[in-house]
Amino acid sequence: MFRVRAFRSRYSFSSRSRSEGDMFWLTMARFLVLALLTLSSFSSPTRAEIFTSIGQMTDLIFTERELVQSLKEYIEAEEMKLEAVKSWANKLDMLTRASTSDPEGFLAHPVNAYKLMKRLNTEWTELESLVLQDPSDGFISNMSVHRQYFPDEEDEKGAAKALMRLQDTYKLDSESFSKGKLPGQRQYSGVRYEAELTVDDCFDMGKLAYNENDYYHSVLWMQQALRQMDSGEDAKTPKADILDYLSYSVYQMGDLPRAIELTRRLVAIDPSHQRAGGNLRYFERLLSKELRDRGRSQQEPADERPIQLDTYERPKDYLPEREVYEALCRGEGVKMTQKRRSRLFCRYQDGDRNPRLLLRPMKEEDEWDSPHIVRFLEALSDEEIEKIKELAKPKLARATVRDPKTGVLTVAHYRVSKSAWLEGEDDPVIERVNQRIEDVTGLSVDTAELLQVANYGVGGQYEPHYDFSRKDEPDAFKSLGTGNRVATFLNYMSDVEAGGATVFPDFGAAIWPRKGTAVFWYNLFKSGEGDYRTRHAACPVLVGSKWVSNKWIHERGQEFRRPCGLTEVD
Repeated sequence: MFRVRAFRSRYSFSSRSRSEGDMFWLTMARFLVLALLTLSSFSSPTRAEIFTSIGQMTDLIFTERELVQSLKEYIEAEEMKLEAVKSWANKLDMLTRASTSDPEGFLAHPVNAYKLMKRLNTEWTELESLVLQDPSDGFISNMSVHRQYFPDEEDEKGAAKALMRLQDTYKLDSESFSKGKLPGQRQYSGVRYEAELTVDDCFDMGKLAYNENDYYHSVLWMQQALRQMDSGEDAKTPKADILDYLSYSVYQMGDLPRAIELTRRLVAIDPSHQRAGGNLRYFERLLSKELRDRGRSQQEPADERPIQLDTYERPKDYLPEREVYEALCRGEGVKMTQKRRSRLFCRYQDGDRNPRLLLRPMKEEDEWDSPHIVRFLEALSDEEIEKIKELAKPKLARATVRDPKTGVLTVAHYRVSKSAWLEGEDDPVIERVNQRIEDVTGLSVDTAELLQVANYGVGGQYEPHYDFSRKDEPDAFKSLGTGNRVATFLNYMSDVEAGGATVFPDFGAAIWPRKGTAVFWYNLFKSGEGDYRTRHAACPVLVGSKWVSNKWIHERGQEFRRPCGLTEVD
């Protein structure tokens, strides 16, 4: 007699097994096939009049039992799907309670910012796919409405690169970063939220670096993923995948003995791995050749010490002062000698008896003697800061730099922030701030650029650059018709819990953000020649959200306020 046999299955949420949704539809398909086959047994000529035979009908008893079993498996799959959604909702409910109570504080931790990018770009989409398998109009409608605001793959990639940039700049080993143990020195104090990276997070970080041919960071993060997995942490990522990426990345860093040791571990846990055996033989041949070339016959054992931040040398890049710049960002190498400190003073600035400053002069402190950099205290009130941020937020867009050849504004990988430009007509606060800048500097702001407001997010930075136009880029500000940028006035509109300093690699200065203060320096000598010492950078924000606003003051209109000097460096 004809019998339909249903396949039994058990469901897994492993990334290497069928997804829950696949299981659901597979079970449903089996259920429908069984039903159709059963019905067809009644209508087929060869199976007609089954009721006339008890023997045939007994087969239907078994068929029905298997259908019931299939139905139970379908219900189990639906329940498991619902439990998975419930678990996700409960986890996100607790997380969003914390994040929405203080969004800026929550995102101040770079790992939280990275994981937000990752969740919205990847994990919510996976959840959407799961829910789509069953009519859920309300959820799908919400997803459709909000999807336009979701980060994309480039956002997730950018956030991951920002973590690596922070790791490099502040010399954070992957384990400390993964466990959320950020530095606690004075300038790094006030870490308010803890956040950790899972094995899968670390693997994704390493894989991103690998795909960018950045084997240095791939090694660091694959090693961390392996370390956490070896310590017993559960993960969707198979250990074989981690060893596969790690062994090849180590080989690319030139460490053949360790690459061989890691590949042997891979072969031991997955003898049928499609690349492991071939890689192992290739690595062993290379090592043997190296030993012969060096006149040695015995292989040195692989270094058994765990891979650390300084195990391999970080590759050099396009920035010649990278090491000096990053050391200053960490508060190291600042050339503030006792002799220099003795030349720094504080004073009340009345703008050469400016009527607006006579009754309430501005407090001014010297930050550096040569070139002269000053800090103005109480340059902005809390109310003014909040108003400026309120006006800027709807206009924030990826910050740009002016192309030195064309003068056109364009985005650049070395400037990671969002900015907005505010006019005096936008609000009386902006007009008041512009007037204050003119009063305390003694320079006209009539030809200055608009007030630029910038917000630095996770790993936000602006690598070393000049504010003024150099001789090899004479057309940089030609379209403005106001000459070169003679001076920079920079308002700090937030305290930054860690990182975010303004540093000058040429003479070793580091200026730390202090909310409500502003720093000011001249980019040009009185002769109009550029002061190349003023090359500066905004260090990556390690913890916190950095808000600044700046005014670039131009040459035109300063003829009588700052007359030309007689020599090139006057």
